[in-house]
Amino acid sequence: MATVKDIYAQLDQFAPFETQAEFDNAGFLVGRGDREVSKVLVSLDITDAVIEEARQIGAQLIISHHPLVFDPVRSVTDGSLTGSKLLKLAENGIAAICAHTNLDACEGGVNELLARTLGLCELEQLHSEGEDRFGRPYGIGRVGTVRTKSIVKVKDFAIEVKEKLNAAGVRYVDAGRDVRRVAVGGGSCGSMLADAVAAGCDTFVTADVKYNVFLDAAELGINLLDAGHFATEDVVIQPLCDLLAEKFPGLTVQKSAVHHEVYSCV
Repeated sequence: MATVKDIYAQLDQFAPFETQAEFDNAGFLVGRGDREVSKVLVSLDITDAVIEEARQIGAQLIISHHPLVFDPVRSVTDGSLTGSKLLKLAENGIAAICAHTNLDACEGGVNELLARTLGLCELEQLHSEGEDRFGRPYGIGRVGTVRTKSIVKVKDFAIEVKEKLNAAGVRYVDAGRDVRRVAVGGGSCGSMLADAVAAGCDTFVTADVKYNVFLDAAELGINLLDAGHFATEDVVIQPLCDLLAEKFPGLTVQKSAVHHEVYSCV
């Protein structure tokens, strides 16, 4: 039977943890490495509801995209949200592994899957960070081309993005350009607007865009779409389940059924 550290090692081959950003805290965060695992729950975040789901289905491990712990923890008590979650995990013998910016940047990771989900082809990196220890290029963001040769207007593309990502809504700036060469950055990648412009893109799809970035996009003449953090990153969760199920045939791996977009739009 696979152990927590066996599963961690497989994730480390797919999305090497040493490639994570300096600010990040991806890795094996909670539990015992030699704990045997028969069931894994995979989720974008580790919430109270996800921990309870793992407990109810008998999962010994939760794999999430967003790290449960970012800042140094000075105490583990039920007096804070993070402390309370750490206690629940430990008390129920549930380990936690988080693959964050390393999963964003790798081949087959968040950004590549986001681009493919949106139907883009001829993919290339938006921002190159170098090569991992296996000699594979990695970096945040992707650039691709829409498959259709027909003229695609921004509003129509925004509707398509909403449908394909099952997003709660899409905010967008129409810079007056048809959609052809598109950059994507899953999650909070508004700071990469200049990279999208430098890559010759007419359109950039990301999330968590600030007001001033929308203003910048309009003045720089690039269409900008904000499809939401959850929607632009959740694309990786089911493929990650499939990968682990393939690598560990005796393992039951399932996507969280309770975790979804936290907000609604009217």
